[in-house]
Amino acid sequence: MYAKMRKLPDNPESELIGICRRSVPREVAERAALHLLDWLGCVFAAGQSGPARALARAQAGSGGSLLATAFDPARCDAQTGALASGALGNVLEMDDLHRASLLHAGDTVCAAGLAVALRRPIRGDALLKALARGYECSTRIGAAAASGGYTTFYNSGTCGVFGAAMAAADLAGLDADGMADALGQAGMQAAGIWQCRLEPTYSKQLATAHAARAGVLSAELAAAGFPGARHILTGEMGFFASYYPNADLGALTRTTQGGWAITETSFKPFPACRHTHPAISAALELRPALADSPPRAIEVATYGAAIDFCDQPHPESADAARFSLQHAVAVALDRGAPAIADFEGAALSDPRLAALRDKVRLRLSPGMDAAFPTRLGAGLTVTGDDGETRETRCLNAWGDPENPMTQADLLAKFRTNTAHGGMAQEASDRLAQAVLSLPDAADAGPLKRALAETQPPMMEIA
Repeated sequence: MYAKMRKLPDNPESELIGICRRSVPREVAERAALHLLDWLGCVFAAGQSGPARALARAQAGSGGSLLATAFDPARCDAQTGALASGALGNVLEMDDLHRASLLHAGDTVCAAGLAVALRRPIRGDALLKALARGYECSTRIGAAAASGGYTTFYNSGTCGVFGAAMAAADLAGLDADGMADALGQAGMQAAGIWQCRLEPTYSKQLATAHAARAGVLSAELAAAGFPGARHILTGEMGFFASYYPNADLGALTRTTQGGWAITETSFKPFPACRHTHPAISAALELRPALADSPPRAIEVATYGAAIDFCDQPHPESADAARFSLQHAVAVALDRGAPAIADFEGAALSDPRLAALRDKVRLRLSPGMDAAFPTRLGAGLTVTGDDGETRETRCLNAWGDPENPMTQADLLAKFRTNTAHGGMAQEASDRLAQAVLSLPDAADAGPLKRALAETQPPMMEIA
């Protein structure tokens, strides 16, 4: 009765909801399956990380299993499941990225959507369509917020909560009126500030975990008839006025070239901040030419945000190394395509890498800076011991829509990540097959079983 009595006002929020509720083409649903697969791989790779262990202790006491909490519906409700998985996608910096919104939608949208889907009788394509709608919602809000570049707010948390709420509301079968209530409650819980990246914390993981859980709660409140502010985004005391006063509100409803934001979202092949990836790609291109002439001097020309985030010439921790242009370029030139181990442990004290890091100089490129965030680029100039200078540019890093990773690439990344988390290959293959079969799955049963069959040693967190 509540939903029939209230009418959705004509405002940008209602137009945004209408855009998100449009029919999702099959190819977009199939793309959503790839993002779910990629996010799951990132989550399982981080299953035994410091943040996973600490959150497991906070949730379940010493010895609790965060991954079992995340993916076993019998253990907890959807909110708790979303909190558990929402903390892990960004730990190793391999999560997907939508450039225009400066936002990692998968960390919140996939966590919330999957938590709800595991506890409801739904078709496989319904989950994928809900994810596509969640990506659409969060990235449109993020693009409006990021129109002037970075602010002190962490978009994946502050804007990601709306996408989580949209996905959860869609899976709950809410109409436009109910979705408006869900977004209203999501706005009340939007949170996340960038101080977390300036200090050694797990707070970045908390931001995405909170946003995923808050999105589920928002949908549950809306379904229960809990009214939310209908102008939560654009009202005079709303989200943008309070958090992003310089936002471009036109981005909320503007027609986009790709049709769906999820198709404009980049995948990350390397376990490091996305701002390092163009430089990594450039270094990999130059590496063969340097085989007989070790670098004497290395210059990286890139945009300002990459330098702001990733100027760390002497990283002393894995987190710092993942945000170090110097280390990422040194690894790519010395070892080739970077792997998880290249940013951890012995790699940080490797004298060869340390010597290369010391040769790296960063320079602001005005042209690349002007193109940010639409394009993330880097130029690399290397002078060898032979005195010859070699240079190249990467304007579209591997994984961007203009230079895409194939399904085979993403499957290889998924298998590498699940193996890093301790999952047996057979279990990994079953899980991948279950995810990629979702477009035609009558229900989520195969996915539930595949998640339940992941190896217990991988799930044990002491």
